[in-house]
Amino acid sequence: MPARPGPPRRARARGRFHLVKDNGLLKSVLVPIHQAGWPFIAAALVAAGLLYLAWAPLAGVGLVAALFCVYFFRDPDRVVPLRPGLVVSPADGMVTAVDSAPPPEELGMGDRPLTRVSIFLNVFDVHVNRVPTDGTITELAYRKGKFVNAASDKASEDNECQTVRLTTADGRDIAFVQIAGLIARRIVCNLRQGQSVRTGERFGLIRFGSRADVYLPDGVSALVAPGQRMVAGESVIADLASDEGPRPGETR
Repeated sequence: MPARPGPPRRARARGRFHLVKDNGLLKSVLVPIHQAGWPFIAAALVAAGLLYLAWAPLAGVGLVAALFCVYFFRDPDRVVPLRPGLVVSPADGMVTAVDSAPPPEELGMGDRPLTRVSIFLNVFDVHVNRVPTDGTITELAYRKGKFVNAASDKASEDNECQTVRLTTADGRDIAFVQIAGLIARRIVCNLRQGQSVRTGERFGLIRFGSRADVYLPDGVSALVAPGQRMVAGESVIADLASDEGPRPGETR
């Protein structure tokens, strides 16, 4: 029997394009940029043009800066777990501590120590922050402070920060905090008091290195351990519907 002719070359090419598209390869390469990054990218490109006029080889410095800003302000989509009661990480980064501490006093949550999960973002992490769980924003407070290393224990108390109190549908309170770091100088928080929010929604970012703290409701244990890597909007750090105790961890 004569061999069946294959599809036309254009059709085959179109099929390959759909295969790449369906596999999400393009999405993994062409990551969206957060709107807060465009002024920085534009400024770096303008600087590259001016440096080129001064001395062409210097233009590379501006182009490198522009590429870094594109990388830093990337804003990829995340697959958010939807089961009620799950608390997800508000930030990419590494868990530096799971301890107990009173929530920020400006939120009016009392002075009883709660389980606190601290996540440090280095300059290479995605810096877009996401809401930890479903609820209503009941309190917002901005506090000026220092800009010491966000990985240090004192950063939660001393550094400039934006604090947020969220109340769940069953009346439990969660606090989460954006903390400026050693080179971070700008905290962006787009939340407003009384706003209803959903788990994993974007709500802001911190520029160029920072930290995020989450204070869990009384009696809720963290399901993560220091040293674990977190993915904002995806990694589960607690379960409000579970009475499971703390999960220890070790490097292996």
